[in-house]
Amino acid sequence: MKHILFVCTGNTCRSPMAEGMLRKLAIERGLELEVRSAGVAAMEGAPISRHAEAVLREQDILDRMTSTPLSNELAEWAHLILTLTQGHKQHVIQRLPHTAGKVFTLKEYVEDRDAVLKDVQELDGLYASQQLMAALGQELSTQERERMIELHQRIPSADISDPFGGSREDYDVTAAEIRTALHKLLDKLKASSE
Repeated sequence: MKHILFVCTGNTCRSPMAEGMLRKLAIERGLELEVRSAGVAAMEGAPISRHAEAVLREQDILDRMTSTPLSNELAEWAHLILTLTQGHKQHVIQRLPHTAGKVFTLKEYVEDRDAVLKDVQELDGLYASQQLMAALGQELSTQERERMIELHQRIPSADISDPFGGSREDYDVTAAEIRTALHKLLDKLKASSE
């Protein structure tokens, strides 16, 4: 069974919506997945936002979810870590460099353009190298830093919009954005399991 971890900031809006929706969609498609979520700045046990809960309830997703901080144990549990923004992904890689090979934004993971994915993987490797070298008191070369800038400029945005503090409509838009990516994710997971 594949273990998928969604990561956002406070684990009260986007990642719980992604967790609940993926769990339900996977069951509907007959895929066995274990899904969890966490936040890079989450407080343990905080309730999810009322709008996120309403969006999920409207889809007959009645899971009781509370926020969970990202931990090394959760990262080790996950076969795949899907963040909701590039910033979350960078945070995970900086904090847990050993996870770099299994951390993607949700949108980039379901992206089917090989060139973009190749650039993303190269940039991830450079971020991981940067963190490891910083721990050793060293820096990337000028050429490597310039390459990071070049790759950053070439890669299209892979962020899911943040509805935090917004209206119910903002949450609906974000949920639709997540749902579209989750359908692509399930297609990709189903194809890889056949």
